[in-house]
Amino acid sequence: MRELADRPEEVPAVFAERFNSGDATALAQVYEDAAVLVPEPGTPATGPDLHAANGRLQKLGVPISVRPRHVYRNGDLALLIVDWVIDGPDREGQAVHVEGTATDVARQGPDGRWRYVIDNPFGTRAQQLLTEDTEDTEEPAF
Repeated sequence: MRELADRPEEVPAVFAERFNSGDATALAQVYEDAAVLVPEPGTPATGPDLHAANGRLQKLGVPISVRPRHVYRNGDLALLIVDWVIDGPDREGQAVHVEGTATDVARQGPDGRWRYVIDNPFGTRAQQLLTEDTEDTEEPAF
């Protein structure tokens, strides 16, 4: 399995490989201890709730694909804009399709490795979901 990222632009690929491995412990290492995940618009999760949200998606057994769009680094912080998709049949044979453009923040730790501090999978789309009136535009929660 891939080591944690040495450069901020590697964080999404490390995340995807660890997510796709099904190893929740390995995936948890991609996050700082006090990291925040926004599994559904307006609902941040930390600690065990963060890992449970990722675990629910991992248990589907559908791989994630990521494509970093932008990475902006300032010292030990980086802003990552990442297109992602989870698409395919789950373990029950049901079709799964969830996608978004994440707005994420990663930080370089004392060990030189980069980890997520904030993981907002739906990025700016999250705010739009909170203000739209139509039900068919809502993204499924983690």
